Amino acid sequence: MNIELKENEKIEDLQLKNLKIIQNKTGFCFGIDSVLLSEYAKNIKDDARVLDLGTGTGIIATLLCGKTKLKEIIGVEVQKEVCEMAQKSIKLNHLENKFKIINEDIKNLDKIFEKNSFDAIVTNPPYKKKGTGIKNENENKTISRHETTASLEDFIKISKELLKDKAEFYMVHRSDRLVDIIELMRKYKIEPKKIRFVCSNQNTEPKLVLIKAIKNAKPFLQVDVSFGTGISGTSMYHLGQAQTVHQCAIWDRYK
Repeated sequence: MNIELKENEKIEDLQLKNLKIIQNKTGFCFGIDSVLLSEYAKNIKDDARVLDLGTGTGIIATLLCGKTKLKEIIGVEVQKEVCEMAQKSIKLNHLENKFKIINEDIKNLDKIFEKNSFDAIVTNPPYKKKGTGIKNENENKTISRHETTASLEDFIKISKELLKDKAEFYMVHRSDRLVDIIELMRKYKIEPKKIRFVCSNQNTEPKLVLIKAIKNAKPFLQVDVSFGTGISGTSMYHLGQAQTVHQCAIWDRYK
């Protein structure tokens, strides 16, 4: 298919079932966190209706289309330009019947979708609280990294409204925000069930945390750790067992 690319846009091969993604070289590009989240959520049940909050270029949703047998996934992205790139990736991958994009603020989704209507939600939200960290001159990067348009609480609150009872919630975030995450999940009746800390190697502290939670579930938590370099062409190691991760450049999101 002939897809017209804008200046600075490029097509990346995801090394999975011939899937590709369009990115802007000067904008915010996906990192290993999105790839890891797609792997963590790959057991989403067959024929599931899934919501991807803050989908960006659509990387998580695209990978889940290749890794699962979900029925439909809807990506929500507040940035119009990024949303348009994701739409082109959908056409490039012939996923029009499975993957849809809407350009919207996540705080408005309860006016668009019925409550309790999704089987699973995945999200890789901005990591930095509003007013913290160094803001980038590039507005797209700032919105992707900082809670400028929606807070962590906004992501969890709207998930509570839209998930079915006992439905699954998957998130990747910085490990230093874990207390905030668990506090808010408990507040909105989304119970953490599994947590995986991600370390670059066995001698470093975790920078990322992967979380699986279930709406209205009873308390019971499993915790494990993954080790790996996050460098293109290498593997991640989970409790001593090698896991191949798709070729993916890691960006400076964690700095």
